[in-house]
Amino acid sequence: MLRRGSGGNLTDMSTTGTDRAAGLGVLLAACVSALVVNANTSAVTILLPAISEDLSVPVDTLQWAVTGYMLVGAAVIVTSGALGDVFGRRRIFLGGLVLFVASCVLIALSDGAAGVIGGRMIQGAAGSTILACGMSLLSVASSGAAQMKAITLWGAASAIGAAAGPLIGGALVDATGWQGLFWLDAAIAAACIPLTLMTVTESRDPNRPRSIDWLGTVLVAVFLVPLVLALSKSGDWGWLSLPTIGCLVVAVLGALGFATAERRAAAPLVDLRLLRNRVLVGSTIAILLVAGVLNALMYLFSLYFQDPSTFAMSPLVAGVATLPAAAAMIAVTPLITPFAMKIGPARAVGMGFALAAAGAAGLAFVTASWSYAAFVLPMIAIAVGLGVANGPASSASTSAVPADQVGQASGISNMARYVGGSLAVAGAATVSTGVTTSSADGGASPADALAAGLAGASVLLTVMSAAGVALIVLMRRHRAEKTTAAHRAAAAAGVSHTIPTRPVETRRDR
Repeated sequence: MLRRGSGGNLTDMSTTGTDRAAGLGVLLAACVSALVVNANTSAVTILLPAISEDLSVPVDTLQWAVTGYMLVGAAVIVTSGALGDVFGRRRIFLGGLVLFVASCVLIALSDGAAGVIGGRMIQGAAGSTILACGMSLLSVASSGAAQMKAITLWGAASAIGAAAGPLIGGALVDATGWQGLFWLDAAIAAACIPLTLMTVTESRDPNRPRSIDWLGTVLVAVFLVPLVLALSKSGDWGWLSLPTIGCLVVAVLGALGFATAERRAAAPLVDLRLLRNRVLVGSTIAILLVAGVLNALMYLFSLYFQDPSTFAMSPLVAGVATLPAAAAMIAVTPLITPFAMKIGPARAVGMGFALAAAGAAGLAFVTASWSYAAFVLPMIAIAVGLGVANGPASSASTSAVPADQVGQASGISNMARYVGGSLAVAGAATVSTGVTTSSADGGASPADALAAGLAGASVLLTVMSAAGVALIVLMRRHRAEKTTAAHRAAAAAGVSHTIPTRPVETRRDR
């Protein structure tokens, strides 16, 4: 149903109950691009040892190919959605696709760390733009139950991409070299460009202020970059060194500046009033912790499994070796929402984090004598626990706010997902490298030193997971909604993106 907006433009009121199905073109463009972006994101950690060997760059340096991607994604994901509302969702989505293709080509042609890391940072901006605007295009192209069906398909594509990424990346490294993943992703993303041009209608939000919170976007980076740098380099600099303290001071100033800027912005990235919502705050912290533990775990495992001193797995075998985690999360997805309804979302989140903490604590006892089989049970425990915590947290982040605040709430949780991943990967890498180096200097064999490093990083993941149990306090008043396909898709896709579990109002001006 359409009505006239305040400016005389047509406004789509998807909350009126009228169902409008999204066209095949917009479904394909949004879902295929989401699959590619999420597969690329999850595959890169498997590629790091191969890139390191080919370019003669230390893996510790290439860690920034992971953290840099997430840092830029955190700063851009909300801004890109705002740009779409103001200048046209299809236009910004196309810009994201072009940027993604360009970044893939840059990375594939790189002969040094600067090209790979720089390309990945560009890819972080492109990927977050594609995800934010792709779901907006689906929302505006459909309404009611049909909208939820379209978003459910989008969530399933995101989940499949995230799960399949390590396998695809590993297979391509063995068959074509590490560059093959980026050439393939570039080709698929490029194919989405004419598809979008031919089948997707432009849309805007005529009632949204045309102001873009550029200052807030910059201040997110001012807060995150020095914080990640301090986490990454503290092992070399020392925690009490001037460079480390300086980075932490800049990060604090950036956070304070961001809070001040958001209070004054006409259209802020984060409406700080939303932070009075205890359920939203609790679910956002849960999402941050889930993303952090999961990304750090995959980073540590991909390096440990491929190291010549341990299992010396090929990239493909390492991808298969991490498959139990993805398979466990997929298998438990249909059970998450019914389980949360039975015991309550807050208890489900707490129990999920408790299980993940137990699995991570098991890894804290790893030694060089462990066979691969010894890793499987802790890996599954962590994956299942994070899946159980993530499902109700992702649903609560959008269902705990009024319909007109769903977009803001989704943006906050998605930003938190990128922040959690970047901080946890940097922290886990620092701990692992520091303990490994210390053990080697103390006379331990390479295998023993690497195992000690993994054990030390696992202690950090245990503490992070255990901290999530306390979120029961913030989320205890939230009540689960009736289980639908959208809830299952939200639970599955929640490791990469938050999707709403009820129809949302999306204004359009064609």
